[in-house]
Amino acid sequence: MNIVLLDPRQTESEVWSISAKRQLEHLHRHLELKVGDTLKVGIQNGKRYLTEVMEVSETAVRLKPLHEESVPAKLPVTLIVAMPRPKVLRRLIMDSVTIGVEKIVLLHSYRVDKSYWQTPFLQQIDQYVTLGLEQAGDTVAPKIEIYKRFKPFVEDVLPTWITPEKPAYVAHPYADINMPNAMTHACTLLIGPEGGFIPYEIELLEQNGCQAVSLGNRILRTETAISYILGRLFT
Repeated sequence: MNIVLLDPRQTESEVWSISAKRQLEHLHRHLELKVGDTLKVGIQNGKRYLTEVMEVSETAVRLKPLHEESVPAKLPVTLIVAMPRPKVLRRLIMDSVTIGVEKIVLLHSYRVDKSYWQTPFLQQIDQYVTLGLEQAGDTVAPKIEIYKRFKPFVEDVLPTWITPEKPAYVAHPYADINMPNAMTHACTLLIGPEGGFIPYEIELLEQNGCQAVSLGNRILRTETAISYILGRLFT
Protein backbone atom coordinates (compact mmCIF):
# COMPACT_ATOMS: atom_id res chain seq x y z
CA MET A 1 0.00 0.00 0.00
CA ASN A 2 1.76 3.13 -1.26
CA ILE A 3 -1.20 5.44 -0.70
CA VAL A 4 -4.25 5.37 1.57
CA LEU A 5 -7.49 5.95 -0.34
CA LEU A 6 -10.28 7.77 1.47
CA ASP A 7 -13.90 8.34 0.64
CA PRO A 8 -14.49 12.06 -0.05
CA ARG A 9 -16.82 12.15 2.97
CA GLN A 10 -13.83 11.35 5.21
CA THR A 11 -12.08 14.55 4.14
CA GLU A 12 -14.84 17.12 4.67
CA SER A 13 -13.34 18.49 7.90
CA GLU A 14 -9.92 19.99 8.58
CA VAL A 15 -8.74 16.76 10.23
CA TRP A 16 -9.16 13.57 8.20
CA SER A 17 -9.71 10.12 9.69
CA ILE A 18 -8.71 6.60 8.63
CA SER A 19 -10.91 3.99 10.28
CA ALA A 20 -11.18 1.05 7.84
CA LYS A 21 -9.93 -2.15 9.45
CA ARG A 22 -7.75 -3.27 6.52
CA GLN A 23 -6.05 0.10 6.22
CA LEU A 24 -5.47 0.40 9.97
CA GLU A 25 -3.94 -3.07 10.15
CA HIS A 26 -1.52 -2.19 7.37
CA LEU A 27 -0.55 1.14 8.93
CA HIS A 28 0.02 -0.37 12.37
CA ARG A 29 1.71 -3.60 11.29
CA HIS A 30 3.86 -2.50 8.36
CA LEU A 31 4.46 1.21 8.90
CA GLU A 32 4.34 1.39 12.70
CA LEU A 33 2.81 4.81 12.24
CA LYS A 34 3.29 7.42 14.95
CA VAL A 35 2.32 11.05 15.56
CA GLY A 36 4.36 13.44 13.42
CA ASP A 37 4.93 10.98 10.57
CA THR A 38 3.87 11.90 7.05
CA LEU A 39 1.52 9.75 5.00
CA LYS A 40 0.43 9.82 1.35
CA VAL A 41 -3.36 9.96 1.11
CA GLY A 42 -5.66 10.07 -1.89
CA ILE A 43 -9.31 10.98 -2.23
CA GLN A 44 -11.13 8.38 -4.32
CA ASN A 45 -11.38 9.68 -7.90
CA GLY A 46 -9.94 12.96 -6.68
CA LYS A 47 -6.73 14.60 -5.53
CA ARG A 48 -3.71 13.22 -3.72
CA TYR A 49 -2.04 14.78 -0.67
CA LEU A 50 0.88 14.47 1.68
CA THR A 51 -0.51 14.51 5.21
CA GLU A 52 0.82 14.68 8.76
CA VAL A 53 -0.29 12.17 11.39
CA MET A 54 -2.00 13.96 14.29
CA GLU A 55 -3.31 11.02 16.34
CA VAL A 56 -2.90 7.24 16.32
CA SER A 57 -5.17 4.77 18.10
CA GLU A 58 -6.42 1.23 17.59
CA THR A 59 -9.63 2.49 15.99
CA ALA A 60 -8.48 5.48 13.93
CA VAL A 61 -5.60 7.47 12.54
CA ARG A 62 -6.21 11.20 12.27
CA LEU A 63 -4.39 13.39 9.76
CA LYS A 64 -4.12 16.91 8.49
CA PRO A 65 -3.26 17.64 4.83
CA LEU A 66 0.04 19.43 4.22
CA HIS A 67 0.06 19.93 0.46
CA GLU A 68 -1.33 18.50 -2.75
CA GLU A 69 0.69 16.06 -4.87
CA SER A 70 0.31 15.09 -8.52
CA VAL A 71 -1.67 11.99 -9.45
CA PRO A 72 0.10 9.58 -11.84
CA ALA A 73 -1.07 9.95 -15.45
CA LYS A 74 -3.14 7.19 -17.04
CA LEU A 75 -2.08 5.25 -20.12
CA PRO A 76 -4.37 6.31 -23.00
CA VAL A 77 -5.52 2.77 -23.70
CA THR A 78 -8.80 0.87 -23.69
CA LEU A 79 -7.93 -2.71 -22.75
CA ILE A 80 -10.41 -5.33 -23.97
CA VAL A 81 -9.78 -8.79 -22.54
CA ALA A 82 -11.62 -12.04 -23.09
CA MET A 83 -12.92 -13.06 -19.66
CA PRO A 84 -10.07 -14.99 -18.00
CA ARG A 85 -10.15 -17.81 -15.48
CA PRO A 86 -11.44 -16.50 -12.13
CA LYS A 87 -8.09 -16.71 -10.35
CA VAL A 88 -6.43 -14.82 -13.20
CA LEU A 89 -9.12 -12.13 -13.13
CA ARG A 90 -7.90 -10.77 -9.80
CA ARG A 91 -4.28 -10.42 -10.94
CA LEU A 92 -5.32 -9.05 -14.33
CA ILE A 93 -7.45 -6.27 -12.86
CA MET A 94 -4.90 -5.33 -10.20
CA ASP A 95 -1.97 -5.28 -12.64
CA SER A 96 -3.88 -3.32 -15.30
CA VAL A 97 -4.93 -0.72 -12.74
CA THR A 98 -1.41 -0.47 -11.35
CA ILE A 99 0.05 0.03 -14.83
CA GLY A 100 -2.47 2.82 -15.41
CA VAL A 101 -4.98 1.50 -17.96
CA GLU A 102 -7.69 4.09 -18.58
CA LYS A 103 -10.54 1.70 -19.41
CA ILE A 104 -10.96 -2.08 -19.01
CA VAL A 105 -13.51 -4.21 -20.87
CA LEU A 106 -14.25 -7.87 -20.06
CA LEU A 107 -15.60 -9.70 -23.10
CA HIS A 108 -17.02 -13.14 -23.84
CA SER A 109 -15.58 -15.21 -26.68
CA TYR A 110 -15.79 -18.76 -28.00
CA ARG A 111 -13.00 -20.17 -25.81
CA VAL A 112 -14.26 -18.52 -22.62
CA ASP A 113 -15.97 -21.05 -20.35
CA LYS A 114 -19.47 -19.77 -19.55
CA SER A 115 -18.93 -20.72 -15.91
CA TYR A 116 -16.34 -17.92 -15.62
CA TRP A 117 -19.19 -15.40 -15.66
CA GLN A 118 -20.63 -16.96 -12.49
CA THR A 119 -17.51 -16.39 -10.40
CA PRO A 120 -17.96 -14.34 -7.21
CA PHE A 121 -14.69 -12.61 -8.15
CA LEU A 122 -16.72 -10.44 -10.52
CA GLN A 123 -18.51 -8.97 -7.51
CA GLN A 124 -15.13 -8.12 -5.97
CA ILE A 125 -13.70 -6.11 -8.87
CA ASP A 126 -13.92 -2.84 -6.91
CA GLN A 127 -11.66 -4.36 -4.26
CA TYR A 128 -9.07 -5.36 -6.88
CA VAL A 129 -9.23 -1.87 -8.38
CA THR A 130 -8.56 -0.36 -4.95
CA LEU A 131 -5.55 -2.63 -4.41
CA GLY A 132 -4.17 -1.66 -7.80
CA LEU A 133 -4.62 2.05 -7.10
CA GLU A 134 -2.96 1.73 -3.70
CA GLN A 135 0.02 -0.02 -5.26
CA ALA A 136 0.45 2.65 -7.94
CA GLY A 137 -0.22 5.64 -5.69
CA ASP A 138 -3.15 6.53 -7.94
CA THR A 139 -6.59 7.84 -6.97
CA VAL A 140 -8.64 7.60 -10.17
CA ALA A 141 -10.25 4.25 -10.95
CA PRO A 142 -10.46 3.11 -14.58
CA LYS A 143 -13.85 2.67 -16.18
CA ILE A 144 -14.81 -1.02 -16.31
CA GLU A 145 -17.41 -2.48 -18.67
CA ILE A 146 -18.65 -6.03 -19.27
CA TYR A 147 -20.00 -7.46 -22.54
CA LYS A 148 -21.22 -11.06 -22.54
CA ARG A 149 -22.00 -11.24 -26.28
CA PHE A 150 -19.03 -11.11 -28.64
CA LYS A 151 -20.62 -10.44 -32.04
CA PRO A 152 -22.96 -7.57 -31.00
CA PHE A 153 -20.09 -5.90 -29.17
CA VAL A 154 -17.68 -6.18 -32.10
CA GLU A 155 -20.23 -5.04 -34.68
CA ASP A 156 -22.14 -2.37 -32.77
CA VAL A 157 -19.93 -1.01 -29.97
CA LEU A 158 -16.28 -1.45 -30.88
CA PRO A 159 -16.39 0.48 -34.20
CA THR A 160 -17.60 3.58 -32.35
CA TRP A 161 -14.39 3.54 -30.29
CA ILE A 162 -12.03 3.34 -33.29
CA THR A 163 -10.79 6.47 -35.06
CA PRO A 164 -7.66 7.33 -37.08
CA GLU A 165 -6.31 8.90 -33.89
CA LYS A 166 -7.27 5.86 -31.78
CA PRO A 167 -6.62 2.63 -33.70
CA ALA A 168 -7.46 -0.84 -32.39
CA TYR A 169 -5.03 -3.75 -32.28
CA VAL A 170 -5.82 -7.39 -31.58
CA ALA A 171 -2.89 -9.50 -30.40
CA HIS A 172 -2.69 -12.58 -32.64
CA PRO A 173 0.39 -14.84 -32.83
CA TYR A 174 -0.24 -15.71 -36.49
CA ALA A 175 -0.55 -12.14 -37.79
CA ASP A 176 1.92 -10.96 -40.44
CA ILE A 177 2.35 -7.47 -38.95
CA ASN A 178 4.35 -6.83 -35.79
CA MET A 179 2.77 -4.89 -32.95
CA PRO A 180 3.90 -1.25 -32.87
CA ASN A 181 5.93 0.17 -30.01
CA ALA A 182 6.67 3.50 -28.32
CA MET A 183 3.31 4.98 -29.29
CA THR A 184 2.40 8.57 -28.54
CA HIS A 185 -1.35 8.34 -29.18
CA ALA A 186 -4.30 6.52 -27.67
CA CYS A 187 -5.32 3.04 -28.79
CA THR A 188 -7.64 0.13 -28.11
CA LEU A 189 -5.99 -3.22 -27.37
CA LEU A 190 -7.70 -6.62 -27.53
CA ILE A 191 -6.31 -9.72 -25.79
CA GLY A 192 -7.92 -13.11 -26.35
CA PRO A 193 -8.49 -16.00 -23.94
CA GLU A 194 -6.01 -18.78 -23.24
CA GLY A 195 -5.65 -20.35 -26.67
CA GLY A 196 -6.45 -17.07 -28.41
CA PHE A 197 -9.41 -15.86 -30.44
CA ILE A 198 -10.69 -18.37 -32.98
CA PRO A 199 -10.27 -17.53 -36.72
CA TYR A 200 -13.91 -16.41 -37.04
CA GLU A 201 -13.43 -13.91 -34.21
CA ILE A 202 -10.20 -12.55 -35.69
CA GLU A 203 -11.94 -12.10 -39.06
CA LEU A 204 -14.88 -10.31 -37.45
CA LEU A 205 -12.56 -8.01 -35.54
CA GLU A 206 -10.64 -7.16 -38.69
CA GLN A 207 -13.87 -6.50 -40.61
CA ASN A 208 -14.84 -3.99 -37.93
CA GLY A 209 -11.70 -1.92 -37.87
CA CYS A 210 -9.13 -3.87 -35.82
CA GLN A 211 -5.64 -4.68 -37.02
CA ALA A 212 -4.25 -8.10 -36.09
CA VAL A 213 -0.66 -7.80 -34.87
CA SER A 214 1.91 -10.28 -33.66
CA LEU A 215 4.24 -10.32 -30.66
CA GLY A 216 6.36 -13.08 -32.16
CA ASN A 217 6.01 -16.85 -32.13
CA ARG A 218 5.79 -17.30 -28.36
CA ILE A 219 2.36 -18.00 -26.86
CA LEU A 220 2.00 -15.95 -23.67
CA ARG A 221 -0.37 -16.24 -20.74
CA THR A 222 -3.03 -13.54 -20.66
CA GLU A 223 -1.63 -11.63 -17.70
CA THR A 224 1.92 -11.88 -19.07
CA ALA A 225 0.82 -10.64 -22.49
CA ILE A 226 -0.93 -7.59 -21.04
CA SER A 227 2.08 -6.39 -19.05
CA TYR A 228 4.43 -7.06 -21.95
CA ILE A 229 2.25 -5.34 -24.57
CA LEU A 230 1.52 -2.26 -22.49
CA GLY A 231 5.21 -1.87 -21.72
CA ARG A 232 6.03 -2.21 -25.43
CA LEU A 233 3.34 0.20 -26.61
CA PHE A 234 4.05 3.05 -24.22
CA THR A 235 7.73 2.79 -23.27
